[in-house]
Amino acid sequence: MIVLGRLLALPSPLRTRRGIDLDFPLLAGCLALLGLGLVMITSASSEVAAALSGNPLYHMIRHLIYLAIGISAAVATLMIPMAFWQRYSASLLLVAFVLLVLVLIPGIGREVNGAKRWIGFGMFNVQPSELAKLFTVVFIAGYLVRRQEEVREKLSGFLKPMLVLGPMAALLLAEPDFGATVVLVGSCIAMLFLGGINLLRFIPLVAVVLAAGVLVMTSQAYRLERLTNFIDPWADQYGAGYQLSQALIAFGRGEWFGVGLGNSIQKQFYLPEAHTDFVFAVLAEELGMIGALGTVGLFVFVAVRALYIGLWAEKAKQFFSAYVAYGIAMQWIGQVLINIGVNVGLLPTKGLTLPFLSYGGSSLIICCVSLAILLRIEWERRTSLGSEDVEFSETDFLEREEVGHAR
Repeated sequence: MIVLGRLLALPSPLRTRRGIDLDFPLLAGCLALLGLGLVMITSASSEVAAALSGNPLYHMIRHLIYLAIGISAAVATLMIPMAFWQRYSASLLLVAFVLLVLVLIPGIGREVNGAKRWIGFGMFNVQPSELAKLFTVVFIAGYLVRRQEEVREKLSGFLKPMLVLGPMAALLLAEPDFGATVVLVGSCIAMLFLGGINLLRFIPLVAVVLAAGVLVMTSQAYRLERLTNFIDPWADQYGAGYQLSQALIAFGRGEWFGVGLGNSIQKQFYLPEAHTDFVFAVLAEELGMIGALGTVGLFVFVAVRALYIGLWAEKAKQFFSAYVAYGIAMQWIGQVLINIGVNVGLLPTKGLTLPFLSYGGSSLIICCVSLAILLRIEWERRTSLGSEDVEFSETDFLEREEVGHAR
């Protein structure tokens, strides 16, 4: 309660002399994606929801609940200074590890479609991998600030993070969740590169990670089957290639301007997971190539804006904030590329949601929290961590010993 009281007393972009002071271009782009996601989930899930629950708006109502929780979490996150995230980065990483272990324990983790990725809380499921991706980015950002010289000058500087990423990747693969593993490891490696790792050391690291990825993909029969079937889904269009075949049919039916909102045929029990992993295919069928390209344009705008926020923070010498912004942007980019790549048949089928757009509580809430962190970073960069009437700095959140050491 004391910590909460201190946070509420600190300046935030929700309480300034100018009212609410946020980066409205980024906020508008993400709100547009959230609104589009609500519309498409309502359309894509109506037939399935009516058959399973008798209410065609069942998934829309649940998505609205998730959206309300996500917005509430985002508002709370906007009040948390970045120095607070930096101080507790190691604790957050520990929380992520505990949750990833808990989800594998029988009786705690819930299994859906052969994967044990959720911890059940009554009517709702929590997906620990979503929290793990964000908390790992926060930890790596703190590491890059603490060990900046070691990262740039010594081999141990980029080997130490592997001691964190390795076990976390192993836990994710045990669920199994190969898509989340790729996004987490890829975004963290990108952060290390932006943190200044020597290129001669970085190239072997990337080669080792790619080799490990190939080994993992070929180690299980179902992964190898997915790897080969996506190349020619029509060779087994009623078997292993069924989902991708139906997605490609949706793209073909959409043509330039789509069949009209709500008029998708593929969502009527032809395309599995139409409102989650393959919502982009339904969007392309109903809104056409123009709607699909417009959606991609929104994602590009949001991702580029997030990268610029990181760049501005770095120029302001707020390095922790900069690395967090880079990490969040890389995770969004990775998920968008993988999800859309799967939908159009460029990548093997993976269970990975489309940020802000797909149905899924944990993913949506973490996307909202990540957006709030970016908005906080941008505001702190512009206002130098506060307003004129209330001043504070990162040292307000450090332990006394650390402050004394800094002096």
